[in-house]
Amino acid sequence: MKPTRASTLVSVALVAAVAGFALDAVLASRQAPTLFLSPPLGVTLALIGIAVVLMARPVRRHARDGAGRQRPVDPLYATRVVVLAKASSICGALFGAFGLGLLVYLLTRSAFPSLGSILPNVVAVGGGLVLTVCALVAERMCIAPPEDDDDDDLPRGGTTQAH
Repeated sequence: MKPTRASTLVSVALVAAVAGFALDAVLASRQAPTLFLSPPLGVTLALIGIAVVLMARPVRRHARDGAGRQRPVDPLYATRVVVLAKASSICGALFGAFGLGLLVYLLTRSAFPSLGSILPNVVAVGGGLVLTVCALVAERMCIAPPEDDDDDDLPRGGTTQAH
């Protein structure tokens, strides 16, 4: 499985930020109240990020210690952690950028909004950022070190030639 690319996260974040800004603009044009995200959302995103890193710790310990461990890490567990980390990084970028789009719309209005309107979106942006960073760290923690070749006498191609 390939690591999450920065271009993927940037494109998801860009689309989500534009969507958040556009949604608030449409709501305001119809005289409806603008959307703001709940503060527990940001806290929950950050806690999920921490949980993903904690789930990746056994995989990292096993990958670092190698054969010295008596109980190997279940390959399905390691795969699940990597997939969860990839999904979490994308979700963190999505939620954080959506909150950023909402926040940018609020801050670009002619009347400066109250702190009660700004703070929930700031917390959501922070939680999304924490989730994305933690998920990327967890994904990197699950990368196995390259294997040492036991056959040092083999030519560079890795195969022996018959004489």
